[in-house]
Amino acid sequence: MLDETDRAIISYLQYDGRMPYTKIASELGITEGGIRRRVKKMTDEGVLQIVGIVEPHDIGLDEASMIGVTVEGRPIDDVAEEIAELTEVTYLFQAAGEFDLFVEVYCQDREHFVNFLNKKLQQIPGVRGTQSFLILKMYKLSYRWGDAPPLKDREKQSALPTAERK
Repeated sequence: MLDETDRAIISYLQYDGRMPYTKIASELGITEGGIRRRVKKMTDEGVLQIVGIVEPHDIGLDEASMIGVTVEGRPIDDVAEEIAELTEVTYLFQAAGEFDLFVEVYCQDREHFVNFLNKKLQQIPGVRGTQSFLILKMYKLSYRWGDAPPLKDREKQSALPTAERK
């Protein structure tokens, strides 16, 4: 179980995964070593991952889609394990409703997407059908959950012109 301090550390790191532990320690009133030990424990236990996130379009992935998948003849978990191995898949979850699974994919272009759909996804045994929802415009893409505690100088930083922010 995570305590309040662990949750606060996570909140700061969700805002900035490279935030110095000394800054988090100062904000929370505990030692930098305490922050370091807690982050190591959370990462070792698989509770926390610190990763670099890039805008998909900036690396040439211009075709995004959500795909509803209907599964038949095989356990959903087995089909999901195979889908999860496909490099284009960025998000996969089981759902209640019309579709058994939803798959988010990013492809280079429309041709790549059609190839992925026809030659990879629909060839997995147990995939009975798919329905694609091309993402035309992204309004929000976030990997943050909950609210980050306010930093003491965040208000000052946001008032500065972009070029002057640290």
